[in-house]
Amino acid sequence: MRVQLVFSLFFALQAAAIRPGNSLGSQYKRDLAAEDATGSRLVKRAAGVDPATLYPRHSLPVPVDFFPRKARYEPHSQAKFELSYWFDATYYKPGGPVFLLLGGETNGDGRLPFLQKGIVAQVIKATGGLGVILEHRYYGTSFPVPNLSVENMRFLSTEQALAEVAYFAKNVRFHGVDADLRSPKTPWIVYGGSYAGAQAAFLRTEYPDIFWGAISSSGVTKAIYDYWEYFEPIRQFGPPDCIKATQITIDVVDKILLKPNNAKNALALKTAFGLGNITDNRDFANVLTGVYGWQSTNWDPAINSDSFFNYCKAMGTTLINSTQEALRPTVKGLLAAAEYKSDTGVENIILNSIRYYSSVVTSWKASGQTQDNYFTTLNATVYKADSISQQEWRCWDYQVCTEWGYIQTGNTPKSIMPIVSRLLDVEYLTFFCRAAFGIDHPPDVEQVNKYGAFDIEYPRLAIIGGNADPWKPATPLADAARKRKSSTEKPVLEIAHAVHHWEENGVFPNETTALLPPNQVVYAQQFLKEFVVEWLKEWKGKH
Repeated sequence: MRVQLVFSLFFALQAAAIRPGNSLGSQYKRDLAAEDATGSRLVKRAAGVDPATLYPRHSLPVPVDFFPRKARYEPHSQAKFELSYWFDATYYKPGGPVFLLLGGETNGDGRLPFLQKGIVAQVIKATGGLGVILEHRYYGTSFPVPNLSVENMRFLSTEQALAEVAYFAKNVRFHGVDADLRSPKTPWIVYGGSYAGAQAAFLRTEYPDIFWGAISSSGVTKAIYDYWEYFEPIRQFGPPDCIKATQITIDVVDKILLKPNNAKNALALKTAFGLGNITDNRDFANVLTGVYGWQSTNWDPAINSDSFFNYCKAMGTTLINSTQEALRPTVKGLLAAAEYKSDTGVENIILNSIRYYSSVVTSWKASGQTQDNYFTTLNATVYKADSISQQEWRCWDYQVCTEWGYIQTGNTPKSIMPIVSRLLDVEYLTFFCRAAFGIDHPPDVEQVNKYGAFDIEYPRLAIIGGNADPWKPATPLADAARKRKSSTEKPVLEIAHAVHHWEENGVFPNETTALLPPNQVVYAQQFLKEFVVEWLKEWKGKH
């Protein structure tokens, strides 16, 4: 799943990430998104042959509406649309499985590296299988509607998306493959990461006769509306000095901005950061979210983002740049206003933070806009755009507002110092639901949680995830979920020091080193291949 953040496409554009709920946000966030997307794509292309040249796109006509008797989908449709997919039959041997990787909430062609050198490639080599990437309705090129008006979004739901995957498995024919590989004649193993990981789990329980096995990697099977827990793994596993500096910065900001009748000090704070013309304090607090880069860290240099560790290098109790000394008297005054005692180290933290976010000020100046226009997430006009070209933000945002939630707030318990501001509450962060879709009530999370939530379980359903994943609190590996024992029938693996579905991607043989991939990822991938092999032995024994 990609991340909700009103906080941006920036972290959503990683090919294997769950995006924030509102990925449009301010112009500042959209600028970051464009820069990150360009950089990551160039790195991927430089690593080897563009997989788009290896795997041509195919499509299968599938029904728009699988539930013609449900009122929520009125007016109903009897039409079909072209659902895109890609496949690799290089390693296929008669009797081999189909290993299906779900595209999730992004363009399907962005998942092709997994077919080329990631988990799909590894499994089909080990099993003599055929690998498939399947695009999700309303993403990439797979659109059942001509535009993304609110009325046209009605067929974008969890149950419709699951039904189309089952339909695909029962009806697809692979061009050039002289075999009928449709389910249930052939064993199908479905794999997904993040939002797609939840889909994989749900498919195993809802369509057990179609999918012989399923692997839910970082699968967010529990829909949560106010998802403050997103920041807990970051707080727990991020570099301690960086996390402490972040907590202090946010604490100072909140003690000033949340204090009643404190407009003078609030203005002084924003002005010290070069953002004195941002009217809404929440828009200002929304800028101070450097920790969001954590989700995009990866062991694979081709898709890793350095943004989190660049942020951490800029934070700390030692002054990084002496030019900030001129602001020390101002910072002393701000700390006094926040009821902090005089402390050089704390002063340096705030000065370093001001310096880190100075790049934001530089970007704003280059835009030629007012600070309010550039930084606000409360511009209703931008959310009215509903052409297909708006799919990068509009489709996942609709799923967030209707069923999934995941509003990543600063509503951290009082016993924990937060790493994002407490000003970032549900009311502020769901503005896009009201502006884009006219939705002014919480999502119907039961449409997701009815499939099992934390307790989802089934034979040949594997649960895998990283212990440092910010999405872990929404998966069956959450601290709030019951503990599980792993077995071949019901595999469970929590990957040490791993973030978001780290076992999904891979490297070419000539790119491996003593440290790449890291040992825990090598183990996870081997673990996965071994239980899939065992599942297929069970299939052969029964068929």
